[in-house]
Amino acid sequence: MVTRQLKLDADAEQLKPGLSGSSFSNKVFELLDRSEYRRCDKGEDLEDIYRLRYKAYRFNDMVPDVDTHTISDALDEAPNVYRFGVYVDQHLVSTMRIHHVTLETPVSPSVQAFGDIVMPMLEAGDTFVCMSRLASDPEWTRVYPQLVYVTLRLAGMACEYFKAPYGLSTVREDHAGFYKRIYYSEQISEARSYPGVFNKVMLFRTNAVANRERFYARFPFFRSTEWERRLLFAKVDAGELQPLTILPSARYLSDAA
Repeated sequence: MVTRQLKLDADAEQLKPGLSGSSFSNKVFELLDRSEYRRCDKGEDLEDIYRLRYKAYRFNDMVPDVDTHTISDALDEAPNVYRFGVYVDQHLVSTMRIHHVTLETPVSPSVQAFGDIVMPMLEAGDTFVCMSRLASDPEWTRVYPQLVYVTLRLAGMACEYFKAPYGLSTVREDHAGFYKRIYYSEQISEARSYPGVFNKVMLFRTNAVANRERFYARFPFFRSTEWERRLLFAKVDAGELQPLTILPSARYLSDAA
């Protein structure tokens, strides 16, 4: 779910199709230069993103108060989950959760809330990247409204790495416009309640393959190298260490273009 302080619709209006050299795109690149991604699988990093979710959601009156001041659920322990923290100047500023949804691992918020819609697509052979738990530190977002785009890069990279033809999002009704404009997403469900949050959500789907070049032409900061994607999503073999942090690669691709 997306938090209100991200100001998705307002930020989307600042980006115009085809203006890869726009001032806003430059600001995203500048923030990327100070950013790094971290896969948070255990320990303090994981607890930190759970606390950040709570801070962001409470700021926006999305969830009730809880004594632990953290937000997590059973989907955080699914075998197909990837939890990320986004760090700027070594400070945790945003987070996103991603599930790679297949018929073998049909576990994600979209399956939980819209199983009657998603399961037939899986049975037909489709696979998905489902993004959820997008949250951003309210103080940082006020200063850097472009932070949401640094975070959303993760979903596009996941689609490309897993060769998933579609991306799924469970979206608040008041944020539907953002997903239509930025991701060219289509609404494929009615609004429904979702466990643990006050807002109803709808299911949106984007064709990641058909729209990829449109994304990159409009938002060049969404580009990434195969190496960056592998560091973010590849399974680590026994005895190997998980990369501590991963630096964005979009700047290198932009400079080389």
